[in-house]
Amino acid sequence: MTLLLGGLVFVAALLAGLWGPKAWRSWRRRRVAQRPFPPAWRSILRRRMPMLQRMPVDLQLQLKRHMQVFLAEKPFIGCQGLVVTDEMRVLVAAQACLLILNRPSEYFPNLRQVLMYPSAYWADRRENDGTGVQHERREVRSGESWVQGQVILSWPDVLAGAADPTDGQNLVIHEFAHQLDQERGRATGAPFLGHRSRYARWAAVMSSEFQQLRQQLARGEETLLSPYAATEPAEFFAVASEVFFEQPRDMAERHGALYGELARYYAVNPLAWA
Repeated sequence: MTLLLGGLVFVAALLAGLWGPKAWRSWRRRRVAQRPFPPAWRSILRRRMPMLQRMPVDLQLQLKRHMQVFLAEKPFIGCQGLVVTDEMRVLVAAQACLLILNRPSEYFPNLRQVLMYPSAYWADRRENDGTGVQHERREVRSGESWVQGQVILSWPDVLAGAADPTDGQNLVIHEFAHQLDQERGRATGAPFLGHRSRYARWAAVMSSEFQQLRQQLARGEETLLSPYAATEPAEFFAVASEVFFEQPRDMAERHGALYGELARYYAVNPLAWA
């Protein structure tokens, strides 16, 4: 057995050397995606993620393949004594991989680990008071995405996001939208779109919708997107992504240009899933 394993490792190393890292990674991912989907994972999705049931069958199968690759590559770490279970890993992977359906993906290439907390947690935040003086304050958070390669999630909020696929609130979608936005550096609300010609329209639509949201809030009007989306363009993109997947009909009716831009970016049409 030792000799057999040693031979397999040698062959793997030889292939990686002959093909190059990118070709080797693609081959390995295809192998992982072709494995049978574990029945225990299927049971978790059936119990915990009702959104999956309304998706077209081909997208369900694609999502499961993406999940297998994601879970083979991304380590999960429990914090504050939390023991990470398969249920946690599967639910995070399923919701995160919604964002990479139907388009070329490197599976959140900067992501090195997912940190799971048993509840909302305290975090330090630095703020500039406008005079150049930095202040630190503590605040309770349910999740974060760091450009250094970590996504931090509160397990109860992960569960809640999966349980109600129509409330427009999904922590995993929010934080992994930030990861997409951070693939080339600090989050700005303009993720990589694939071709420079797409950025002008993206900027025009997002800027217009962002300003419209701020004006509505200033007038005290009810808005589809939460007020948090008006804090900065990066948060606008993340919140809009939540609403796009969970309340597509409302977004299409009230913010048609925004829905169209996100549909082009994410290459799916959640409006048809309902």
